[in-house]
Amino acid sequence: MTDEHAAFGARRIDVTRLPEDVVELIDALAPGESLVITRKGAPIALLSAAGSPRVNTERAPLVPDVTVVATAMKLSRSARAALSAALGGDYIVLDLHAAPSTADVLLVPPSSPQLIGGLRSMFPNARVVVTEVEDNGLGVSHPGPVRRLLDAGADSYLASTTIPRLAEQLDHDVTRHRELTAGTTPTRIIEPAHHER
Repeated sequence: MTDEHAAFGARRIDVTRLPEDVVELIDALAPGESLVITRKGAPIALLSAAGSPRVNTERAPLVPDVTVVATAMKLSRSARAALSAALGGDYIVLDLHAAPSTADVLLVPPSSPQLIGGLRSMFPNARVVVTEVEDNGLGVSHPGPVRRLLDAGADSYLASTTIPRLAEQLDHDVTRHRELTAGTTPTRIIEPAHHER
């Protein structure tokens, strides 16, 4: 290990502690070549041969610049792959246990505030997104109270922090609904209210 690597806090592992097939891959690296370390197909680290020319360890990222999404819900490998593919090349979707603590987004099913607080401490910089999702084709079922309300006939669910914010959201929701149903909205009949005396 060079002084430059020591200055960057690189940790050491003696090659004799590694499996023989891994040592063979490392020994086969030529200067400037790298070995990508993966977990379940997702890159987690990059190993470069010593003496690599012009490697700037401050600027060379270990993984391409992507948004890392950690999932704190039971998803099969195929479901995570489908989500990652639908998001596109700028995203990588990893299981909670495989994701780094520096993940950008944490997808959480409806949970208790205590669980969300605990997950927040594991991923302090992540944007925590609570989601309810049903995908029978991929065997995913994470329903919650909002989904049950919508299934029962509610048209929208607004989570507002203030009355002015509620007014803004409501106006947007109603206006968008009118735009989407322009020309298809049936005439409404407003009946007088019946008051008991």
